[in-house]
Parts: sequence; C-alpha cells; structure tokens
Amino acid sequence: MNIEPIAYIRTDFPEKFGIPRQSGLASSLRGRIEFADRFRNRDAVRGLDGFSHLWLIWGFSGNRTVGWQPTVRPPRLGGNGHMGVFATRSPFRPNPIGLSCVEIESVLTDIANGPVIVVRGADLMDMTPIYDIKPYVRYADCRPHAVCGYVDRLPDERLKVIFPEAMSGRIGDKTVIPSLIEVLKLDPRPSYHNDPEREYGLSFAGHNVRFRVVEDVLEVIDVERIK
Repeated sequence: MNIEPIAYIRTDFPEKFGIPRQSGLASSLRGRIEFADRFRNRDAVRGLDGFSHLWLIWGFSGNRTVGWQPTVRPPRLGGNGHMGVFATRSPFRPNPIGLSCVEIESVLTDIANGPVIVVRGADLMDMTPIYDIKPYVRYADCRPHAVCGYVDRLPDERLKVIFPEAMSGRIGDKTVIPSLIEVLKLDPRPSYHNDPEREYGLSFAGHNVRFRVVEDVLEVIDVERIK
C-alpha cells in the first residue's frame, strides 16, 4: 500500500518541544490544513461544514531518528514506568502514524489555494503531513463509559502561569497569547525535570519564550522574536 500526504497543517510550533501531548488539551490553538496540489478540490470538502470535529490521520515527521521498541516510558508516568508501545500514544511506533481529534473553526472554499480547513486544538508541529481526514461522528466515535487503564489514575494537573506584561508586550500578535498561556499551563517540560533553577525555551508563533518552573508555578522570564 502506498500512501501520500493529502495535506499539511500550519501551526505555531516549528519544533516538537511544547506541543500538547494530546489534541484538545489546548483548545484555543489554531491550525490551517492546506491541501496538496493533487487533492486541492472544493468538492472534496462538500458537506464538511456541517460537522463540528474532525479526525486527522497524520505522520510523525520530526522524530524518525531511532527505531521502535516494544516498551516505552510514557511522559505522564515521569519516565519511570514501562508500558507496551501499543498501550501508549508514543511517537516511537513501528509505523509513524498519529491520530488527532480537532474542532472545525471554518472551512474556507472561496479563497486562493482553497479549500483550507481552519481547526482548533491540534497537537501537531508545523508542516506535519496529513494522510486522511474523517468527520467525527458522535454516535459511533463517542464512548462515555470507556476504561482507560493507567491513564485514568493520572491527575489532570495544570500550572499557574505568571506572564509579566513586560514580556507579553513583546509579542506583536496579541491573539496568540491565550493559546501560548494554555500551552504553558500544560507544563512543556519532560516529566522527569524538576530543577527550579533551570531555564527552558519554547518556540511558538515566531518567538522564543523562556521560562522557569518552581513547584506548580511557571514564570515567563524572557521573550525574543525569532529572526
């Protein structure tokens, strides 16, 4: 079977660090799905504007430097527990394929290079290849009584973010600030990092955002525009 990308998604993440570990966790994150030339056909998205959410089937394009292993250490377990790769959503899989559920903001057909699908809540790096798009169908896709193994036992912890006005004022496009704060609340650090003196840098929306974390508080200490 030969498959090829039908589209690519444009997001504010030029690299992997800081991308939410699952789709929907940062619901304000916006992305634009732009179709490859061969699949750029308005008829192909006819009826899609009647749906609220999409499934994206995509390729892990930024981490194919090592092969797969039968067990992995999920970040949510702090890097201490081993799980079978098929019991996780690790990117280090035999076939580098991901699955994300995103919200449709709009389907733009009457624009140059359309159609374009604008989505929210994507957990994807900029220019990630999209291999297929399917509408989310509530009666078939929703499982409210599903059991989720070790994931059910993990707390949903969010950090308090201190973003001084002197730092946020350096970001030209103020519309991306709420999304950036959502990302920072999710704690972009590897789970096994807990050094209050360590500085981290997150590339987002054309800026390098530097921060420290002390206990459950993340403070932004510098913002520089990426040249």
